[in-house]
Amino acid sequence: MKKLCLLAVILFAAVTVQAQDVVKFAPLDASPVDISYFPNKAVKFKKTDTPSPSIKVTYARPSVKGRVIFGDLIKYGEVWRVGANENTEIKFYKPATINGVAVPAGTYSLFAIPEKDKWTIIINKELDLWGGYAYDESKDLVRVSVPVKPVSTIIEALSIAFTTQGAVTNLVIGWDKTTVELPITIK
Repeated sequence: MKKLCLLAVILFAAVTVQAQDVVKFAPLDASPVDISYFPNKAVKFKKTDTPSPSIKVTYARPSVKGRVIFGDLIKYGEVWRVGANENTEIKFYKPATINGVAVPAGTYSLFAIPEKDKWTIIINKELDLWGGYAYDESKDLVRVSVPVKPVSTIIEALSIAFTTQGAVTNLVIGWDKTTVELPITIK
């Protein structure tokens, strides 16, 4: 009887180990997800060492890979999710003001309509979308036109960062040979 129980345990263990080998994990995504915080590095320290974050942007980072980005891959005049895969989300931990519009603390989608010389940056109330395919303009909270600032060195992977100028925080989006800045005032 002991031998039969031991055999049953060994067979169960063998089947369990073999079942684990069946799991196939997805390969690394071509556009990995990243997060940008303001203040920069806010979450990399203990809460008592630095202020907690005021803004967090979660986005996928596609790469140029030798392609023509703006005007070709990303069409001028069309809504873009500011990234790849799921739409980019921006979380305000504190109330903010963008272009004179009050933005309550909360999480929103970040979209853009790129043009050659300017972009329309959009803060939208709808979340959990895949790209800009189900974008609903009626859910826009803020729309701001910002100028394009060309750069001479290619920014290979879409990047989002923050800079400050006095009391204004700039959300900076850069990709390929293009950057734009969205001025934000945190209350």
